[in-house]
Amino acid sequence: MGTVPSALKQCLSHQHLLREPLWIGEPPAAAHAAQEPQASGLPEYIKIVEVGPRDGLQNEKVIVPTDIKIELINRLSKTGLPVVEVTSFVSSKWVPQMADHKEVMRGIERHPGVQYPVLTPNLQGFHSAIAAGATEVSVFGAASESFSKMNINCSIEESIEKFEEVAKSARNMNIPVRGYVSCALGCPYEGNITPAKVAEVSKRLYSMGCYEISLGDTIGVGTPGSMKKMLEAVMKEIPLSALAVHCHDTYGQALANILTAIQVSHAVKCQSQWISVPRWEFL
Repeated sequence: MGTVPSALKQCLSHQHLLREPLWIGEPPAAAHAAQEPQASGLPEYIKIVEVGPRDGLQNEKVIVPTDIKIELINRLSKTGLPVVEVTSFVSSKWVPQMADHKEVMRGIERHPGVQYPVLTPNLQGFHSAIAAGATEVSVFGAASESFSKMNINCSIEESIEKFEEVAKSARNMNIPVRGYVSCALGCPYEGNITPAKVAEVSKRLYSMGCYEISLGDTIGVGTPGSMKKMLEAVMKEIPLSALAVHCHDTYGQALANILTAIQVSHAVKCQSQWISVPRWEFL
């Protein structure tokens, strides 16, 4: 996870935020059955989606050796995490760090009860991932038109069309699909992003078959207030049980934003709700 910056320690200590222990781990067999809200105001379980091997490494300038990536994933698999995102099946031209996606996917040890999703931006990436042994995939869109064009070289509408092709093929093969929405709380090119736009993109991903939508604060500019407004808008379009949050800690607000998402889940009394939180990224 890395060392917590002193600024983060000063503004948000874990004990101060949660006030009491929060259990993280494998849910019981009945985790998806209806559960009574906890008296503490917090859910009984938190699902953590570990994205370090993909999101944490993809921007590293020095290429990490394949065997080191495999070892990292194998170690993470032994910690009790329910989901470890392995790699991204994108063009090595755009993301050189992920050029060894096939070798990594084929080389990892798969532990019972652990899911190993991979990112697939288009149909070509999807088929390549499945051939390498992937059993779950993710598509990654954006709520910002500018970010979509800069990140995946197409408009939001064009990206949705590509994702629909992936979702259709995945459905025919009984492969689960997870969706990402980047820039849910701000964009490096456009600044503020309206909650309505996030809700619109999220709804389309959910409608095409994504079982879970991860709402990402890509540049870490979100606050508890903007997080709450964004979630309220998205919840009008898709069930809270299908939502996750991905919070970067650029300005020391990740823990506060995560706590807000958890509190919102309790406030609407969504039973068997899991807020899916990728690793806290200290950027």
